[in-house]
Amino acid sequence: MLLAATFNPTQYNYIMWLQTHGAQNLSVAVLVGLVLAVGYIIFLRATLRSIGPLGMALILGIFAASVWVLHDFGVLSLDNQNLNVWLALFALSAVLGIGLGWSHVRRALSGQTDVDDVED
Repeated sequence: MLLAATFNPTQYNYIMWLQTHGAQNLSVAVLVGLVLAVGYIIFLRATLRSIGPLGMALILGIFAASVWVLHDFGVLSLDNQNLNVWLALFALSAVLGIGLGWSHVRRALSGQTDVDDVED
């Protein structure tokens, strides 16, 4: 949702709104931009702490290989640019979603809880 709200191939996204109406509504543009930035910081920090850069790369690799297989078998055509943007948004959203939920999966599989380091 965060990624699609920021950019998608339709006219209903923050980037397109910013280009067309941002100058007239600068205060709203800044506010929404800051809210989106906070969302990205929260999502990326949680994802990097739970699965790390290697985990993020592996998830993206699995998604890319899946798209490749679907394309090779003729199930998916990559000629449509809008579809390609939606596929990229889905892949990046999957990385962030898995990163946010990975601690719950790890706890269910191992019985161990992830905790942040606390300095005394």
